[in-house]
Amino acid sequence: MPSCRSLPPTTSEHRFNRSSYQRFNVKNIYPGLFDDLPFSLDEIICGVDEAGRGPLAGPVFAAAVILDPNQPIDGLRDSKKLSEAKRDLLAPQIKAKALAWAIAEASEEEIDRLNILQASMLAMRRAVEALATVPTLALIDGNRCPVMPIRGMAIVGGDDKVDSISAASILAKTARDAALVHLHAAYPEYCFDQHKGYGTKLHLERLHLHGASPVHRRSFAPVRNVIALFGGQEVAA
Repeated sequence: MPSCRSLPPTTSEHRFNRSSYQRFNVKNIYPGLFDDLPFSLDEIICGVDEAGRGPLAGPVFAAAVILDPNQPIDGLRDSKKLSEAKRDLLAPQIKAKALAWAIAEASEEEIDRLNILQASMLAMRRAVEALATVPTLALIDGNRCPVMPIRGMAIVGGDDKVDSISAASILAKTARDAALVHLHAAYPEYCFDQHKGYGTKLHLERLHLHGASPVHRRSFAPVRNVIALFGGQEVAA
């Protein structure tokens, strides 16, 4: 049975040249974004985003990315606005061209224990802390920042405004989708490969037919209700 514990972050780094990076200060990389904010022009910036807050099963994933200004990547935007094929095309480019990237997760057990918001914050913090190059500023998609050892700035809609957040969004989404395909091999009766754990009609039908698996989020109402129907029991592993 796949473990419900969070796996160690996946991370990589290319040679980081601070002087080369800082020639592209934040006003050049993100024009207008910092005009009224008290940040240094020499920040080392990572973009951060999560994937998988809404599904009924599987971990929530997060990624952090420090892009290389010398190697722009065409087509970056909010992963939800990209096709699966486009995300799968961009993800290896991001990993190859970024100065540093990391992917982390929070498990189903952590989601149930902490709640999905706090588990998402935990996954984002883990991703930032796993970066081989230590950033000085994290740009977070949304309206809240996780508690981190570096400064954070929340940007509503940031995954469609800031390239590094878009890149993080794509890495988090593709990693989570791959994880749910892996879970499908262990629990084929739920068709995780088709809906990736979201509460689709198919998923709800299978959930009511088979009961909840060990990788379902018990704190989510549809899962909690099914467990109650099955007498408080999840299905056998």
